[in-house]
Amino acid sequence: MNKTDVIIIGAGPVGLFAVHQLGIKGLKAVVIDNLDKAGGQCIELYPDKPIYDIPAVPECTGKELTDRLLEQIKPFKTNFYLNERVEEVRSEGDKWIVKTNNGNEFISPNIMIAGGVGSFEPRRISIKDAEKFENKSIFYAVKNKENFKNKNISIFGGGDSALDWALELSKFSKITLIHRREEFRGALHTLSEIKKLEKQGKISIKTPYQIENIEGNEKIQSITIKDDNGKVEKIKTDVILSFFGLVMKLGPIAEWGLNMDKKKISVNSINFETNKKGIFAVGDICNYPGKLKLILSGFHEVALASVECFKRARPNEKYKFEFTTSSKSIQSRLGKK
Repeated sequence: MNKTDVIIIGAGPVGLFAVHQLGIKGLKAVVIDNLDKAGGQCIELYPDKPIYDIPAVPECTGKELTDRLLEQIKPFKTNFYLNERVEEVRSEGDKWIVKTNNGNEFISPNIMIAGGVGSFEPRRISIKDAEKFENKSIFYAVKNKENFKNKNISIFGGGDSALDWALELSKFSKITLIHRREEFRGALHTLSEIKKLEKQGKISIKTPYQIENIEGNEKIQSITIKDDNGKVEKIKTDVILSFFGLVMKLGPIAEWGLNMDKKKISVNSINFETNKKGIFAVGDICNYPGKLKLILSGFHEVALASVECFKRARPNEKYKFEFTTSSKSIQSRLGKK
């Protein structure tokens, strides 16, 4: 059984920054994630999409943010258990034992759940034969935009992801943006830019339409869409990008006896502890009065949660707050002279 100071569940940006906040306090952590790589939603959903709300970083992609966070925590030599899902959590005295689907067991006084929205998967196109084109001509995320150059792309959705990728991919491909409603939910500025491109003939907008049929053998050749009045249009299509949102699945977390509120974990806003002593929830998965679903909010949450983790992991030591600029002990942990 592996002993550690903190078990972090989730390797997204908030989970990665938790490693840093714990590390500078001298605490060791392990990270468990059911995805095959660190980065969470940033890597799975928008690795190339710009992020603008990280302090002191005017713009970075999801991949760049993940890479920088991984570089930041290198000094702590943290063990990652990827492609691994937590199956069981049980208490033993003042410690928690966590068991994964791969048979690994961990014991720790602290568990920090940084699992974003839990396990997630995209809402898939439900028409006949759609499944056989997945990862060939139908995609639910853009992992490398270079693969979408010089294509006829039909993008489905009305939120930010659909609008952002319509705008970005229109730089080198022919885009048809299709939404089942007249109104779009995405940012007004992005929609305004798309409307300009529509006037220039660079983007075609089809509303209110839904997909009716897909034609093709190994690859898609065209699709048929239908509006609310039964009007049908056929569109030449090489690639479908579908952004119908995500299906959120908490999985085993829902069975751990934590106070839940609409698939989120209720915590206090002092140290983000749940109703179970020693189990903390941070990032998008936690809920408290005034909660904002921002990466920077998650960073704040792990900073405070890490203090309580220290107190539980080192009950005989007094926690002493120190600035990283002046603390020699912190600088030595970071490999600084």
